[in-house]
Amino acid sequence: MTLVDDRPSTLRTVQLELTGRCPLACQHCLTSSSPTTAHGSMTPADWLDVVDQVAAAGTPTVQLIGGEPTASPAFGRVLERALGLGRQVEVFSNLHFPAQLWPVLDRPGVTLATSYYDTDPTVHDRVTGRAGSHARTRARIVEALARHVPIRVEIIEVIDGQNLDATRAELLGLGLPADRIHVDRTRLVGRAAGGEAFDPGELCGRCGHGKAAVLPDGTLAPCVMARALAAGDVRTAPLAELLTREVWRAAVAAVPPRASSGCSPDDSACGPDSEACGPDYPEVGA
Repeated sequence: MTLVDDRPSTLRTVQLELTGRCPLACQHCLTSSSPTTAHGSMTPADWLDVVDQVAAAGTPTVQLIGGEPTASPAFGRVLERALGLGRQVEVFSNLHFPAQLWPVLDRPGVTLATSYYDTDPTVHDRVTGRAGSHARTRARIVEALARHVPIRVEIIEVIDGQNLDATRAELLGLGLPADRIHVDRTRLVGRAAGGEAFDPGELCGRCGHGKAAVLPDGTLAPCVMARALAAGDVRTAPLAELLTREVWRAAVAAVPPRASSGCSPDDSACGPDSEACGPDYPEVGA
């Protein structure tokens, strides 16, 4: 097996992890989010400043992620600022948000992403740690499609008993295009690592190339999954400066390039402009 390092150096997506709070407690959560986890120390003003910097750098896409990003006090203002500055915005949500958010989410320039684990409600709810989450998520996927809100769905293999083929077939039957359904294995980071030391080999190989992430405490990292590879704090230095420092270059270099035999193109933290080794996710509004 050979390794190739053809990763782009220009940022196409910046992930903003707005909060660590989430109503679910998924077994494989990359951030170890939960209903009791704090939002983080970044203020709404801090997040708006980062969005301004992202736009000034010409980065086309902002991904709002968590935790559950819609639970963040900064969510509405960050989304509005990003759209106002001409950015495309992907909201990676568990879809357990108030119905009042639909008018915001169905605006031009906004797409949704979510995770769906099984056709069997018992299996899905076992993964998420919350009874009833399957019904809510499935209903919201159906509603997004009915509203013509662009949405992509990640199917992550987490536990024994999941039927990935049947789950994909169900999503296709609901009307989700095949190129907006992606399957991945559990990445052993965050809660899924079970306390084991961080292993960069668990990453998809694209972190830091075409992508960067800002975590709830202001930490810059090559990706939300590569959160252990801290590369500075956006509250103490401009993003553009942090990206030129040796600590950023070292963080990116710590991520093994992908194998030429192919990796999953479906890292659940990837954005709509992911450069994972498969086709790009659909453009916003497509």
